[in-house]
Amino acid sequence: MSVNWYAYSTPDDAAAHCAQRVLRELENALDAGRPVTLAVSGGSTPKLMFGHMARTRFDWKQVHLFFVDERCVEPTDAESNYRMCEESFIKPAYFPRANVHRMKGELQPDEAARLYTEELVEFFGLAAGELPAFDVIHRGMGADAHTASLFPGEPLINDREGICAAVWVPKLSKYRITLLPGVLLHARQTVVLAAGADKTEPLYQVFNAEHDPLQYPSQIDTPHGRNVAWYLDSKAAARLD
Repeated sequence: MSVNWYAYSTPDDAAAHCAQRVLRELENALDAGRPVTLAVSGGSTPKLMFGHMARTRFDWKQVHLFFVDERCVEPTDAESNYRMCEESFIKPAYFPRANVHRMKGELQPDEAARLYTEELVEFFGLAAGELPAFDVIHRGMGADAHTASLFPGEPLINDREGICAAVWVPKLSKYRITLLPGVLLHARQTVVLAAGADKTEPLYQVFNAEHDPLQYPSQIDTPHGRNVAWYLDSKAAARLD
């Protein structure tokens, strides 16, 4: 059980080192002789990470790509996490389309969450009550300390048994679809990429405030997470010792 953070001078440096860590963990997982799984999040900073990953010569044939969360929009919508990932990673990396498992944000939120849960149960061969164990989960953090699509005050932050759910985000007046904390905690390796001055204060609270994930959802696996590595730029890490 370990949580570590690493700070770099620029967002691109942080993204590059985060990408290297993801690739290293995936490479190690390939030795198990089974399909390798990576779940990614949306946002602006991950585009830098995806760019670095796409420019490598990594063999993606044995990797299956999943999503941590999604906006309830068409996959061609500018707000779609899938669209951003497709443009910055899937297409330029020539990632095998058959290995891409997207959340269907164009459906009714509850239906989309149900279908993604069923897909994960089938793919991982889960028995009742079991949770999927992704080889790598990539997450980000918002300026309000949210992670995945788990925003402050969301009751499902306390859920350790569910796999995927639709959540209503009052501050946005929108639904989103997200993996639930039990799944996030069950990953073999988690990388969190965060950059920018708007992350300075929430990041300080995540690492130093009393443990209260309902107020600071990014505390879900801090400080006692399972193999969690934070990759930060100097502005985000400005208040950390």
